[in-house]
Amino acid sequence: MKEKIREILEEAIPTADFDSDFLFSELDSIAITTIMMILSEKYCIKLETADATPKNFKTLESIVKLVETKLAEKK
Repeated sequence: MKEKIREILEEAIPTADFDSDFLFSELDSIAITTIMMILSEKYCIKLETADATPKNFKTLESIVKLVETKLAEKK
């Protein structure tokens, strides 16, 4: 899942370094909104404004964990 999410996000936001340990600091509000919209559509999950935290967007791994958590909540 991590590599698929990386591929999707690198295509949508090519200027971001998804290997960064401080990814959140590289993203503006438009990039975060774009990521949330793309992942919501791709994985049929509901990401809300409250999910747009530095913790959830710190690294690619934390974004993947957010998606996995939302998928688990759907079951």
